[in-house]
Amino acid sequence: MTQVSHQQWGTVSGVGSVDMWVLQSSMVRVEVLTLGAIIRSVYYKGKNDKMEDVVLGYDDLEGYVSDKRYLGAVVGRVANRIARGHFVVEGKEYQLDINNGPNALHGGLRGFNKAIWLATEVDGGVSLSLTSPDGDQGYPGEVQVSVSYTLQGETLTAEYRARSTKTTPINLTNHSYFNLSGQGAADVYDHEVSISAQSYLPVDETSIPTGEIRAVEGTPFDLRKQVLIGARLKEVPGQGFDHNFCLSLRRDDWTERHAARVCHPPSGRVLEVSTSQPGVQFYTANFLDGSIAGKGGFRYMKHSAFCLETQNWPDAVNQASFPDCLLRPGEEYHHVTRFTFTTV
Repeated sequence: MTQVSHQQWGTVSGVGSVDMWVLQSSMVRVEVLTLGAIIRSVYYKGKNDKMEDVVLGYDDLEGYVSDKRYLGAVVGRVANRIARGHFVVEGKEYQLDINNGPNALHGGLRGFNKAIWLATEVDGGVSLSLTSPDGDQGYPGEVQVSVSYTLQGETLTAEYRARSTKTTPINLTNHSYFNLSGQGAADVYDHEVSISAQSYLPVDETSIPTGEIRAVEGTPFDLRKQVLIGARLKEVPGQGFDHNFCLSLRRDDWTERHAARVCHPPSGRVLEVSTSQPGVQFYTANFLDGSIAGKGGFRYMKHSAFCLETQNWPDAVNQASFPDCLLRPGEEYHHVTRFTFTTV
């Protein structure tokens, strides 16, 4: 049985009040903010029976208002990068704001992560909804979007839905940063990861997929068996992992499947992720640099967390061979991701 409660958590000047919803099962406690549909905290026990918060975040609302790293937030309309912020839909060109090198990232300068969502209680959780007007951040069509978070025992389910009045690209994900040792731990080098993907997407120097779908076999991106993150990071070119792993190569395959497992042997904590999305972006917090003071005053450094962003493949709107990311009038966008928190 999951207990659901909520309280006002603060006010964003000129925007409105923000509530915090608490989902509490016998095993896990999850805190959700109506700002950005943010997962603020996930608490659960390690093998020493000690409860730890395993999600990076902030002590107060101001931290989230000024946040530039999408800590815990739902990002959209389109998660990840769109090359040059440019795409063509039904013969019409669209230009988005450029906010990541030469590219558009995570929905724009004021994406879904900065909006206050409308919350209603559902069985075992909370449903958050948002209306994105036609032209929002440069995207076509009015979009009605919702995400529901429900907690059942040790499993947190995020279910996304959207409808649009015009054909528009859409790709929603949650951008929680996890450290299973507890938020504030120095790094995730002692975590072990596996990702159920036969292939991944190589990227150019601006992190846009080149278009190649490359087999993981014989590369540092072969995570099909559990590997130590710290050791594997030494083999990965660049700053670390920030790559899409291809869970499905079929354009029309939306069945839910196991995506990833991360284990922290010292605490015994395990996170398993399943999803109906065709990809997962594995990101090792390469751009955290100590400038952020997070919960408890901890400075979040490079590689101090990992993200498993279940999503469509990056830049799919510009790459015809990638899974379709267009939502058309009369259709419903619908995806499910489950996070299961256990101890071994």
